[in-house]
Amino acid sequence: MRPAPPLQSRSGFVYAVAAYGLWGILPLYFLLLLPAGAFEVVAFRILMSLIFCALLITVTRGWSRFGELLRDRRTVLFMALAGVAIYVNWQVYIFAALNGHVLEGSLGYFINPIVTVLLGVLVLREKVRPAQWAALAIAFVAILVIVIGYGSVPWIALVLAFSFGAYGLIKRVVGRSVDAVGGLTLETAWLTPVAILQLVLVATIGGGLQFGQHGPWHMVALLLAGVATTVPLLLFASGARRIPLVALGMTQFLAPVLQFLLGWLVLGESMPPERWIGFALVWVSLVVLMTDMIVAARPPRRASLERV
Repeated sequence: MRPAPPLQSRSGFVYAVAAYGLWGILPLYFLLLLPAGAFEVVAFRILMSLIFCALLITVTRGWSRFGELLRDRRTVLFMALAGVAIYVNWQVYIFAALNGHVLEGSLGYFINPIVTVLLGVLVLREKVRPAQWAALAIAFVAILVIVIGYGSVPWIALVLAFSFGAYGLIKRVVGRSVDAVGGLTLETAWLTPVAILQLVLVATIGGGLQFGQHGPWHMVALLLAGVATTVPLLLFASGARRIPLVALGMTQFLAPVLQFLLGWLVLGESMPPERWIGFALVWVSLVVLMTDMIVAARPPRRASLERV
């Protein structure tokens, strides 16, 4: 594969950093939506994402291509599975953001690359290099430290890591045949009945909808939840096409780092010693994993010399 031109690589890096940067500060956006609860926020996120994607398809004249996706039963089925995975991820993530668990949410995205390797082994039967086994072992010890020292299973982190890992796995199986907007449109279309049901339940037995009850700015913020969902995804898709996988893997840690700093320094969530130890072990595991990725991505020395 030929390397991307410098200008294209530079713009791809900017797109990737922008995507992960926006994902890193999303908890602040969702906090603006209080007192709306997680179920109401997720419902609006699904419905507004569907509307925003439909507008994008209309503007880009992509309905014919989207129609081709609909005629592919395999793709439609896989997008339904992707919808389930991303629904679980969104629901737990927004619950964490609205209920003082931003740090645990950041932990989930820190261990997501480790989970991706694990799913590759279990589902795709990929071969694991010794350094990857070491990274998996260290991450497992980190979770044990948190469970034993902190006194509870970090279920938010684990659900976020495995749901987003499953989402990425499905996208990998589908491949490049599904573009970012078309895929998200199918996923949110599958989830639309769930979103409507959630709004009905919140309105009837959940204390009532908060939409329209707290002034125009709160109402606009809820309506823009679809834009907040779609824009980082489109930036990510643009960056992924322009920079190598290793470079993309390095930028993905920007989001959990920002979330960690946000939860610790801005929102004042507690970081007792055992949690610091657990996070530190996860970071060591990630250093091992990324070092192995960089080494594996280098061309063999003999091949390099032959080119000279």
